[in-house]
Amino acid sequence: MGSVVDYWSIYSVDLYYNTDPEGALAGFAEVVEMEPEKAEWGFKALKQTVKLHYRLGSYKEMMEAYRVMLTYIKSAVTRNYSEKCINNIMDFVSGSASQNFGLLKEFYETTLRSLEEAKNERLWFKTNLKLCKIWFDMGEYGRMNKILKELHKSCQKPDGSDDQKKGTQLLEVYAIEIQMYTETKNNKKLKQLYQKALAIKSAIPHPRIMGIIHECGGKMHMAERQWAEAATDFFEAFKNYDEAGNQRRIQCLKYLVLANMLMESQVNPFDGQEAKPYKNDPEILAMTNLIAAYQRNEILEFEKIVKSNRRTIMDDPFIRNYIEDLLKNIRTQVLLKLIKPYTRIRIPFISKELNVPEADVEQLLVSLILDNRIQGHIDQVNKLLERGDRSKGMKKYAAIEKWNMQLRSLYQTVSSRVT
Repeated sequence: MGSVVDYWSIYSVDLYYNTDPEGALAGFAEVVEMEPEKAEWGFKALKQTVKLHYRLGSYKEMMEAYRVMLTYIKSAVTRNYSEKCINNIMDFVSGSASQNFGLLKEFYETTLRSLEEAKNERLWFKTNLKLCKIWFDMGEYGRMNKILKELHKSCQKPDGSDDQKKGTQLLEVYAIEIQMYTETKNNKKLKQLYQKALAIKSAIPHPRIMGIIHECGGKMHMAERQWAEAATDFFEAFKNYDEAGNQRRIQCLKYLVLANMLMESQVNPFDGQEAKPYKNDPEILAMTNLIAAYQRNEILEFEKIVKSNRRTIMDDPFIRNYIEDLLKNIRTQVLLKLIKPYTRIRIPFISKELNVPEADVEQLLVSLILDNRIQGHIDQVNKLLERGDRSKGMKKYAAIEKWNMQLRSLYQTVSSRVT
């Protein structure tokens, strides 16, 4: 009869959860009192009490109920069930309390203390990871670093070396730490961790974790202007996110297209079977049009696509950072094709064809001459590019000068003899 009463009580008060919260709280309290010893129904009632107090904004009462609820995890409920419920409450509170530092701090400290006492290392680890992610999202890197040190320590042997048996946990720690170094643009630390992460072979990580590591690796390679390596990492990130059903796959496809264009590849990434299904995705369509215009060296079309797809392309700070590089590439290709038939060509004409100021044309030409992609020199007075191997002219002038010196020497010799 007791279990029937418990069942009836927990669900009848739940009917008043939204319409009569005070009545619901009284009902949950009654369920807790009905059990002579700590058991499952009391745990469930306390879980609902915590959530309801949080919704009502009564945080002090919420924490009191939560502390009582945590005393149940040692013996009243199974480990799996308690872990599921605590995870659920953490997600519930963390999702909307990101600006309430005090509450988050107290909530997580209370949880971690209880888990240490219960010797639940697995949930302690996951809870710290969640807290780490919260501080990351809030840009609280100092707080994040303190937790990362503890997490690293939990994955080490007594001698301080990494415990390869905990490879999966190590990769989870590396993934969140790599994100932090990517965000703070600490490429030195990022490279070290990235290489360490890829060296772990004993782990069976969730594909989302590998997606994060490869995405950050791709961004690192982009910063170093290693376009081919970046494209490889972005493709790996896309495949892992795709396997995990994570929406970051779309973003990584965009980055893959970006890297492909920067490496001046003629291969369309959407020709592959993995990426092909996303070719006509609304988020991707702008990038597929962009790569088509890029491969055809159509500057005006390229610029038009960039301007008309601001949300999809330019609103992403990472993509926006490399648009100038792309424009330089496409202008270079058009310029090289444009000057090919000429030995002398006017800079104003090139400026008009490329749709850029004359000063930018000069800068681009200088860059190409220094890179030995164009043989020639710029006549700034007449605004001309004169093509041809200028070194040949220099050799001719040097030979004339040598001949002149020899004639002068001969003249002096003859003169001295005559006198």
